[in-house]
Amino acid sequence: MLITRATHPSTLWPGVKAFFGLTYEKWEPLYTQIFEEQTSDKAYEEISEASGFGMASRKSEGASIVYDTDGEGPKSRFTNVTYGLGYIVSREEIEDDQYTYVSQNRAKALSFSMQATKETVHANILNRAFDNNYVGADGQPLISTAHPTRGGQQSNRIADADLSESSLEDGFKAMWAAKNARGLPIVLRGTKLVIHPSELFNATRILKSALRTGTNNNDTNAIRTMGIAPEVVANPYLTDLDAWFLLTNAPNGLISMKRRAIELQKADDFDTENVKAKSTERYAAGWADWRAIYGSQGV
Repeated sequence: MLITRATHPSTLWPGVKAFFGLTYEKWEPLYTQIFEEQTSDKAYEEISEASGFGMASRKSEGASIVYDTDGEGPKSRFTNVTYGLGYIVSREEIEDDQYTYVSQNRAKALSFSMQATKETVHANILNRAFDNNYVGADGQPLISTAHPTRGGQQSNRIADADLSESSLEDGFKAMWAAKNARGLPIVLRGTKLVIHPSELFNATRILKSALRTGTNNNDTNAIRTMGIAPEVVANPYLTDLDAWFLLTNAPNGLISMKRRAIELQKADDFDTENVKAKSTERYAAGWADWRAIYGSQGV
């Protein structure tokens, strides 16, 4: 689509006090607070689970030791996708524009759209976390009660409940029960609580109060007293207002794969004298180890 003088007729004559809509304050990058950033140098990258070994067996005197084998689990593939957007402006529109505001801020508006796209792509991993139509390498959605492992099925789903002190405690309990692929207990720590901004007030009361919230009992706030209160990440790109997620310290979980950083290019078309501008970048978003996140759909 071509931007001509007819697109912004108000810019052709003096008298307009101001224009709005092109520049708003942007959110600080949110996906970087939720996803582990990795670089890519191929069309796609693969991350595979290694199962490790099981429990040791008691060895009787003079008897042979029991040998075990490790193995390979689900293999997650991250296919890099190019995202791009641009605009074309006629030379006449540039020449007759009486205001520099609109033309100078088009690049900022383009940058705004590219960032919003990237945040949406990454947030959709969480928006679809409970959807059986979007599964990972193990055939299960990101948040599931039935992740298959060599040691049996495991769950990273917190019972459906709105965010509260008790439901968050249930999330920690589920996280502390985590096991590796062979069913051996592992140490997971809750690092971040991901919520929609509409839950910010609620989350602040839960995590910052010295005493328990929403009760007449004069009990201590155990989450705060134990020093396990996670950092809060409020993400407006989440579509379910009461879904919430507890991120853990497990590596290679939620991953943002960067193949090519964002670029802005401009060029003049010789025949039409139109000016073109475009922005592109290439990346992939997904997950490998589901133990990096526990989640509840809320109610």
